[in-house]
Amino acid sequence: MAAHRKPKQPPLSGQAGRTAATLALAGAATATVFEGSGHAEPQLTAAQVKAKVDRLHHEAEIATEKYNGAKEKADQARVRLDALRDEAARRTERLNSARDSLGAAAAAQYRSGGLSPALRMALSADPERYLRGAALAEAAGARQAAAVASLRGQLVDLDRLRQEAADRTRDLKARQDELNRHKATVRQRLDAAEKLLARLTAAERAAYEAGPHAHGGDAGRPGAEPRTDRSGRAALSPAAGPSPTAGTGPVRAPRTPAPTARSAKAVAFAYGAIGKPYQWGATGPSSYDCSGLTQAAWRAAGVALPRTTYSQINAGQRVARSQLSPGDLVFFYSGLSHVGIYIGDGKMIHAPRTGSTVRIASIDEMPWAGAARVG
Repeated sequence: MAAHRKPKQPPLSGQAGRTAATLALAGAATATVFEGSGHAEPQLTAAQVKAKVDRLHHEAEIATEKYNGAKEKADQARVRLDALRDEAARRTERLNSARDSLGAAAAAQYRSGGLSPALRMALSADPERYLRGAALAEAAGARQAAAVASLRGQLVDLDRLRQEAADRTRDLKARQDELNRHKATVRQRLDAAEKLLARLTAAERAAYEAGPHAHGGDAGRPGAEPRTDRSGRAALSPAAGPSPTAGTGPVRAPRTPAPTARSAKAVAFAYGAIGKPYQWGATGPSSYDCSGLTQAAWRAAGVALPRTTYSQINAGQRVARSQLSPGDLVFFYSGLSHVGIYIGDGKMIHAPRTGSTVRIASIDEMPWAGAARVG
């Protein structure tokens, strides 16, 4: 039987061949265009870059406050664990001393225990003296029995302490794991923000760093106002940033006097910190994050604030925005992720974000969340 084969098609030639070749090349070019556009990195405008960077910085600040809370709890767990270990060591030392004493008494009894009490009395040259000694021996035996009971109690207490220390060790490990997770989140957000900022020109980046935006603010000088362009919008200008020596010399007194001596000290401390760099997780004296600054300022006034924004708002009496006075803590965003110190005239001093410095800003720049009066 003959094999059935598909007839071989002759190659295209002439006009038909040229048309087919043209269509094939066009199809390949189209496929290349679509394939390339599917993987190309989108081009962002400077405004889009700045918006994304602001969002990343805000997410980093949320993670920073969670990091601060986890660090505070880890530090507390470490202190408790160290105290338990010290107490266990002291009790172990007392237990060993008690064991040594009982061991010596038991050895003495063994050495003198060869004769029965009746025979010892019969052989004694002074039976009355022996009876007095036997009474003393009985009393000593009772004390030893009490010592044994105490020893058993110490063993139980020591075992309890060691179990509690083991629990604290596991708690500390969990806190440290949580700490590392939040630290990784902060660094991830900041790294992503830095990569986005690298897309900007030097002038655009300088304008972003200095100008008012989500976590920016006025110039870091008391009483400074943002410059405006012809349209009336705040101008993004490097000149709006803080001077290199801001915070290192005398500063102008706030326009609104603080209501108490303590709040005046807290505000004065905040003014003195103007120009110092923001550093996430920092509590001073050379750098701060937002809650680190407020904590340090009120510590200088003799008031101990907790470490995080979401705990600081509960450290004092809540006050309405219309009733603010210098020294009050002002909080922003629904998650209470940012805090500053109110100084009057609708202004605050705060540590904005990574890449910025402690500065004066309007309280209208961020979504309002609440305020607290602590002293």
